[in-house]
Amino acid sequence: MNVSDPDLSPQDEAVARKLAALAHPARLRLLRCLGAAENCCVKDLVGNVGLAQSTVSQHLKVLVEAELVSFRTERQTSRYTVNAHALRDLAGVIGQTLDHCCGGTECSRAGNDEFADQNRQVGAQPAAVGNKDI
Repeated sequence: MNVSDPDLSPQDEAVARKLAALAHPARLRLLRCLGAAENCCVKDLVGNVGLAQSTVSQHLKVLVEAELVSFRTERQTSRYTVNAHALRDLAGVIGQTLDHCCGGTECSRAGNDEFADQNRQVGAQPAAVGNKDI
């Protein structure tokens, strides 16, 4: 992520980089696979996630750069592991942010009602106009 806003703290930039790394379903699946194993090489992950080796490698690179996954070289392969400490820290930051934003009961209650209203609207069928649906 390339952010040059002087008002952003380095901590916020690091959190944003980690969240951006998690914002892809394949990377979430890779994290789950890594979490279920002690350490894996790319070949192990390719078999588990059903993606091409080059694709897995690119996704792992993003996770490593975001410091959510660690790797070490072992002969001609790289072994990858989840950086559990970094994931716990990220979860803590997200929790603190939610507590700060919706710490009061009024906010939490209003937020739940708002989501329920949105879910009802999303589930509703669009009204027919003439012979065409909009």
